[in-house]
Amino acid sequence: MESFYVIAPRIIFSLGIVNLLTGLLIFSSCRCLPGSKIGAALMRRQPYKRFFQWHCHLWKVFWPSVMVHAVLALIFFGLPG
Repeated sequence: MESFYVIAPRIIFSLGIVNLLTGLLIFSSCRCLPGSKIGAALMRRQPYKRFFQWHCHLWKVFWPSVMVHAVLALIFFGLPG
């Protein structure tokens, strides 16, 4: 079995990618986007409307991922400074 110090950087990196992707998806499905010209045009399209409905569910992935990422990073790397 691999030790924590071998697995932790992989998990931290993977969660960082998950954070980045879910952050971009949350931004692109933001409730304020339809107020813009781009968002108004997107809201007329059915695929975007289906994607738009997932906004609240994306947060359920994003925040746990951020918290686990932060805790593991603090344990593995320690406090900065």
